[in-house]
Amino acid sequence: MTSETAYRTRGAAQVILLWVGLLWVLEAADQATGNALDTFGVSPRRTDELADVIPAAFLHFGFDHLMANTLPLLVLGFMAALRGTGRFLAVALTIIVISGLGVWLTAPENSNTAGASGLVFGLFGYLVVRGFVDRRITDVALGGVVVVFYGSILWGVLPTSAGISWQGHLFGLIGGVVAAFLTSTVHSQGAQKPAWH
Repeated sequence: MTSETAYRTRGAAQVILLWVGLLWVLEAADQATGNALDTFGVSPRRTDELADVIPAAFLHFGFDHLMANTLPLLVLGFMAALRGTGRFLAVALTIIVISGLGVWLTAPENSNTAGASGLVFGLFGYLVVRGFVDRRITDVALGGVVVVFYGSILWGVLPTSAGISWQGHLFGLIGGVVAAFLTSTVHSQGAQKPAWH
């Protein structure tokens, strides 16, 4: 392992561990305050709720909810962050905003949506398409591995379970694809398109 690879690996591990650690700290604080932080979830089509689009992605409705998101977020987040923490943060912000706005626009009236599952679906989408967008064979292969192990989550974009925000999942997935294009190393290099590598 080269020093640059070791540096990127260490950075990826640190950023995703800090991210997930923050989620657990916030949920502990939420439990300690009688779920006071749940008010920062997204309630649809209220202009004052637009400010909650980002914080909602860091909050959960109980530890069971958080545990369901923790492992896929650790795995997918680590893989996404291997391309650099700056790029990962740009990808995560894009996903969170698109997922949150999608929930705000389409969720049922009188609902309250929070959780990192939109980010999980977005990271899935990002990792699956990133290799094709960046024309990197290794990332295409990584995307294939992601599909094999996590492809079943795609059922979560369908309105099959009451109380589950399929809207957040669907728009998170869309956000991940958008993020792959917005952060593409190919498109940032201008009109000249490098060969697959």
